[in-house]
Amino acid sequence: MIREFISLLLTKRLQEPRRFIQVLAGSRQVGKTTLARQVMTGVSGNAHYASADEPALKGREWILQQWELGRLNARRGEALLILDEIQKVPDWSEIVKRLWDEDTHATIPLKVVLLGSSPLLIQSGLTESLAGRFEVIPVPHWSFPEMQEAFGWDVEQFIYHGAYPGAAPLISDPERWRRYIMESLIETSISRDILLMTRVDKPSLLRRLFQLACDYSGQILSYQKMTGQLSDAGNTVTLAHYLQLLQGAGMVAGLSKFAGGRIRQRGSSPKLQVLNTALMSASSGLGFEETRRESERWGRLVESAVGAHLMSSTLGTPVEVTYWRERNLEVDFVLQRGKTLVAIEVKSAGRRGKMEGMEAFRREFAPLRTLLVGADGISLEEFLSTPASSWLEK
Repeated sequence: MIREFISLLLTKRLQEPRRFIQVLAGSRQVGKTTLARQVMTGVSGNAHYASADEPALKGREWILQQWELGRLNARRGEALLILDEIQKVPDWSEIVKRLWDEDTHATIPLKVVLLGSSPLLIQSGLTESLAGRFEVIPVPHWSFPEMQEAFGWDVEQFIYHGAYPGAAPLISDPERWRRYIMESLIETSISRDILLMTRVDKPSLLRRLFQLACDYSGQILSYQKMTGQLSDAGNTVTLAHYLQLLQGAGMVAGLSKFAGGRIRQRGSSPKLQVLNTALMSASSGLGFEETRRESERWGRLVESAVGAHLMSSTLGTPVEVTYWRERNLEVDFVLQRGKTLVAIEVKSAGRRGKMEGMEAFRREFAPLRTLLVGADGISLEEFLSTPASSWLEK
C-alpha cells in the first residue's frame, strides 16, 4: 500500500546519517500527520511534534521555540523534530535554513521532518531558501485498494465517494457526508490553505472557478469559454494562476494537451480534472443512487476517477498526464515518461463512441500501448489498483 511504502521510506531515510530535511507534502487528509506520528514511535522517545495549524498564523518565534526543544532532546543523543503545516508560518524557509545550517556546523544530531498541506507553497519555500538541504516525499490521495481495505468499499462506492478516509464513516448519512466534504475539506482548503496563505485579488472568482472545474470535470474548456461561464472573470492569466493554486491544494487541475511539442502544449485549452471525486460528487448536490441512474453524469464521474487516479499515482514521478485532441478526434489521457507514451480511453455505460481518436493517435505517435478502461477493456477495479507507471514498462 502507498502509505506503508511512504512510512518505510521515511523511516529508512531517518536512519541514515543526517544529510537532508525530509518534507512530507500533500493536500489535506491524505495521512501526513499519521505517517509522521507512526515514525515517531521508533525514535526511542527523542522526538518532538508540533503543528502550526491554528486559526491565527504562527510567527518565526514559534519555529525557534520548537527547534530549541528539538535541540534539548538532541543533547541526549540523536533526536527528531517534526513541524506540521509549516507553510502557515511566514518566511518559514529562511528561519529553517538558518537553524539547519547552525546545527550542521555544530554537528547537532537533530533530524527534521516538515509537513505541509499546500505542496505549491511548500515547494516555493524549498527552492528559494533550502536548495540542496531537503528531500520531498509526496503523499497522494488514498487509492482504491487502500479505501477498499480500510472500509470495504466496492469500486462504485470509491468512484462516487472519492478518497478521503475521514469522510468514509459518514457515507451512511449522505447529507452529513456532503456537509463534511463541503465545510471541512473544500471550504477549509480554500480559505486556510489558499486565501489565507496566498495573495488572491478575486477570492469569489477562485471559488467559482473551483465549482466550474467540478461541474465540467473530464471536459476540455478553453480559458475564453471559462470567462463566458464566470462573471467578472478577469483575464486568462488570472484564471490559469487560480487553477494552479487549486491544483497546489490538491483539489482540481487543468490537464495540458499533448501535441508532441512543449510550446503547443502550454498554450492549449485545459482539460478540467478533479483530483478527488468526492469534491465533484459533494458539490453536485446529487446522491449516489441519483448519480448512478444518470448515465452521462456517471460516465463523467468514472472518467474523472480514472484521471484522479493517474494524477495521484504519478505525483512526484517524471510521468506526465495529458490529453490529446485534434479536430473531433480525442484520447482521454496520455501518459508520457521521456519518449515512452501510453494512450488511455475510458468507456462506461454513459460514454459511447468509437475509437477513431485512439487509432489516429497510434498512427501519429506510435505509443508503447493503448489501453481501454471499462466496457470490454481493463476493468475499473484492476486499473484503479495499478500505479500509472506500470503501464509504461516495456
